Amino acid sequence: MAMTQQQRDEKAALKRKSVGEEELRLRVRPGTKQALAELMAWAEIEEQGEALTVMIHRLHELGPDRARPLLLVPRHEYRPSRTVARLFAEKSMLIIGKDPGDEIISPVMQA
Repeated sequence: MAMTQQQRDEKAALKRKSVGEEELRLRVRPGTKQALAELMAWAEIEEQGEALTVMIHRLHELGPDRARPLLLVPRHEYRPSRTVARLFAEKSMLIIGKDPGDEIISPVMQA
């Protein structure tokens, strides 16, 4: 006799528990979803979970020295122009000047 859906679900849950399987959830923005979709298409993978698992294992195979550059989060650095820095400093001084007792430290102008 065939198993019912409930029996299949219980059997699958027991198997997941016995092998220590966990569910990981991931929220992504449209750009990340599109990048994953393209990676999946390139590798002809249909399941997102499979694609993520393969990528994690392949990245891990590289080892710490070769994987680290791929895992670094790009950081944006903003360096204001001298004009913007000067205007900001002037505006700050006006605001600070309204509250006597605040210490005023002039910004160092960079070339």
